[in-house]
Amino acid sequence: MKDDRNSQFRDAHSDRSTAEQVPDTPQTRAPAYRLAFADPDFLCRDELRPVRLQLELLKPEMILNERGIESTVVLFGGARIPEPSKKDSARTETLSDLSRYYDEAREFSRMITMKSMASYGREYVVATGGGPGVMEAGNRGADDAGGSSIGLNIVLPHEQAPNEYVTPGLCFNFHYFGIRKMHFLMRAKAICVFPGGFGTLDEMFEALTLIQTDRMNKVPFLLFGEEFWRKIINWEALADAGTISPEDLELFRFVETAQEAAQIIDDWYADEGC
Repeated sequence: MKDDRNSQFRDAHSDRSTAEQVPDTPQTRAPAYRLAFADPDFLCRDELRPVRLQLELLKPEMILNERGIESTVVLFGGARIPEPSKKDSARTETLSDLSRYYDEAREFSRMITMKSMASYGREYVVATGGGPGVMEAGNRGADDAGGSSIGLNIVLPHEQAPNEYVTPGLCFNFHYFGIRKMHFLMRAKAICVFPGGFGTLDEMFEALTLIQTDRMNKVPFLLFGEEFWRKIINWEALADAGTISPEDLELFRFVETAQEAAQIIDDWYADEGC
């Protein structure tokens, strides 16, 4: 049965189209005359920030729901890590050495996407930040498998543009980091963190804190490259100092290969009967 509530009001698209066809006069050219929802200057006012936050939360959520996507596997990692064939162009020797994790991210994403396709793309959909480096590798692996993947891009002055492997209909763009973080974690069934910089560390510690404080359910939390992570963070020193609890060190595991990571995720959910 048709919802009569929808038929009682003119469609917003129709009103906007009608409004754009009015005579050109000083009155119709005035900003005050624009329909509020079709007025970018109005929507970008400071007072409208709560509305913009809501819109950034709603748009991807509605699209993901319409696509039937129920869970994701999130990949965080450095934008500056090159694929191995381009490692000679890396800015540092360390970045060149880390290029092997591009291939691990690509292979891991391919394996996870094969698993996702068994659910017709509803479960275990790879989600990345949509940019270059490890993010590109994640989306590329999904493309290798012939499946879909999500890219959660954000407006930045450098380094951030959608890589060519993100599924176009699942390529989103954000202004607010906070809303983007929510979309990374709202459906996450596993979190995989590859070597990276400030952005990677930010996302990693944000997610660990949410799990530590029971604001998010525990999921497989895998750090690729134990040598890298132990070199830049003295995890045990945090526990020894008492700033975290010793059991907090059990919230994550170090892995080296795509196969190892995929097996941990399989075992985790097999034990839970999922």
